[in-house]
Amino acid sequence: MDDSIGVKIKKLRKDRKLTLKQVSDKTNLSISFLSQVERLKSSITLESLKRVSEALDVNPSYFFSDPEKKTKSTVIRNALNDLNNRPNSFIYKDLTSNIENPLFTPFLVMLKPGDNKGSSYSHKGQEFLYVLEGTLTILMDDEEYDLYPSDCMYLDSTTPHNWMNKTGSDVKFLCISSITI
Repeated sequence: MDDSIGVKIKKLRKDRKLTLKQVSDKTNLSISFLSQVERLKSSITLESLKRVSEALDVNPSYFFSDPEKKTKSTVIRNALNDLNNRPNSFIYKDLTSNIENPLFTPFLVMLKPGDNKGSSYSHKGQEFLYVLEGTLTILMDDEEYDLYPSDCMYLDSTTPHNWMNKTGSDVKFLCISSITI
């Protein structure tokens, strides 16, 4: 994940006059973890970033945008190919491309065999998932749903949920998330 995310979290937290303890209380993330993220000693997952975004009252896309490059429209070419060139096992690419204050955040996600996005959790907003390749397993409360290429699912993000890849092949899917603040 981009190193500037930790720097942006710290700046935003300080601008809002919040302590690490206050952000920790709002996110259920440890003070030491938040401090490590801010000092670029640890990376942050999408799940944790969403929690921090809610605590700081911003859309998660804020952390991926370049303040110098605000645009109203954009074209991203060959976005799927870019996922294959990344070494991480759980990979996501923000597709907002520096749109200022987006109403929703599209992510291109790839899960390697056996990966998941972490433990089930809930957050404000809604999600739309569209499978491009492979079999994506969704855990909602205690029920599992398998989604195949061209399958989609719309879910209320306040219900505890998790994505996982239980297969031996990569799974690629589009996640469009709205976070209401």
